[in-house]
Amino acid sequence: MSRSLDRRSFLARSALLGCSLAASPLVTPVSFAATPGENRLVLIILRGGMDGLDVLRPYGDPAYGALRGDPGLGAPDGAVDLDGYFALHPALRPLMPLWRQGQLGFAHAVSTPYRDKRSHFDGQDMLEAGIGDMSGGLSRDGWLNRVLQHLPGAQAQTAYAIGRDRMAVLGGPAPVQRWSPNADLALSPQAIKLAGLIMQEDPLFDAAFRQAMEIADSDGDAVALSGSNNEMHSEMMTTLRGGDAGKTTTEQRVAEFAGKQLRADTRIASFSINGWDTHERQDAGLPRALARLSEAILTLRDTVKGSVWNKTTVVAVTEFGRTVRLNGSGGSDHGTGGLMVLAGGALRGGRVMGDWPGLDEASLFERRDLMPTRDLRALLGWLLHSQFGLRVSTLETSVFPDLDMGGNPDLTL
Repeated sequence: MSRSLDRRSFLARSALLGCSLAASPLVTPVSFAATPGENRLVLIILRGGMDGLDVLRPYGDPAYGALRGDPGLGAPDGAVDLDGYFALHPALRPLMPLWRQGQLGFAHAVSTPYRDKRSHFDGQDMLEAGIGDMSGGLSRDGWLNRVLQHLPGAQAQTAYAIGRDRMAVLGGPAPVQRWSPNADLALSPQAIKLAGLIMQEDPLFDAAFRQAMEIADSDGDAVALSGSNNEMHSEMMTTLRGGDAGKTTTEQRVAEFAGKQLRADTRIASFSINGWDTHERQDAGLPRALARLSEAILTLRDTVKGSVWNKTTVVAVTEFGRTVRLNGSGGSDHGTGGLMVLAGGALRGGRVMGDWPGLDEASLFERRDLMPTRDLRALLGWLLHSQFGLRVSTLETSVFPDLDMGGNPDLTL
């Protein structure tokens, strides 16, 4: 066999053999880490700046109507009143059973220390690095990776990723397992045999490739089904995926895959959902993004199930909020104060947390944005404290440097 066909060229040519490399911007690797104990944490990063004022509408604020109009209460498909002051966007109506069970909650007017520039790139970098000051450059690791560095016994298996770079929030020296469930490996038996011959020269790469085959198979992806019989190939792929793959969204597949790992040894999972940058026609774009978030949360619940779900907390965060006033295109621009969404059987939910700053102009940040009243890192810190027993001093100095966590909001049961 010619040595000119190396591992890199094989992976490049594998696209011709039916290997989808997950080019969609919605496809991001799921990152996992095994830690001691039974509690689980799922972090979802909502990339693009979610408009918390639309997701959780403070209709009880006297200024809300003038800024945003009718909150839409009362209609069968309208916003859902939660507590007489806040109403939930109708696209999240499927989550209402969780709210009534105390397994859904929100923290309003939260933000990282990022201010003024309102850049997606800088905002997401600061969110994932977990730092409060970018003047000295970003830290070299993410805050979730620093969590792992302080958990005795934390470990991960060999990592393998296809299609997208790893999430920065879990980047760092602590090992984590990575995989993109939407990177389908539909290879013929001949292609897999060829890959095995190429990989066997490097034991570590060979082990990673074999693990990739196993994970793809457990995820329901076709691994060795390409061939001349296209009808049989299609039927077998449908069977492996448990039905019509076209009816399953990316978020459902990601969440189901994450849930299966959480039922086993994994204790921390992280992935992202795109589509929150709603500069125009927010009434069309935001419901679609919220539907994907709802699907992800409900799929996680239905996959981890029972006693495992009761030890699980899901937290969704975004890099910043959006302006309190809509623009001329029916959208909202980059803002500051935002919304944190929490769910899970371990959550002390059924409530909207945080100090509401008000929407009158004098109360706004720079007279345009919702004023942040709490650092979202503080809430993440208290969540890590309750779920994994990390000391407050460790969280305030090593995980989130120079953070004052403030009072304990009792996020979990």
